[in-house]
Amino acid sequence: MQKIELTDIPDDFPWHTLPAAVPGVQPKLGVVFSGGVYIAGQTPEERYERWFICEDLANQLLPVARKDATKHPGHSPEQTLRRVRISVSQKGWVSEAEMDWLLRRIKTLLEW
Repeated sequence: MQKIELTDIPDDFPWHTLPAAVPGVQPKLGVVFSGGVYIAGQTPEERYERWFICEDLANQLLPVARKDATKHPGHSPEQTLRRVRISVSQKGWVSEAEMDWLLRRIKTLLEW
């Protein structure tokens, strides 16, 4: 199992800060006890997990983007990335903020 290094997460990777709301007569928020503090929203460990998934997905999508660019040589990198976005969005694997980061990451890895 890979050791979690929270410092590996790029600063531009999105945080999900929306806390969970619990129904009932009195207002309640869902919080998690992590690192000695209560956190409403995403914990650093959860953010690491989402980043790790997105980084892996970006690397898996590199050959897909390259193949699409080769198949459609008249398309700009933005058009190719738009096609990748449509395909991945239909799967529901990542949030919109994560999708934006994912496409920037693919663009960086492809040096476009």
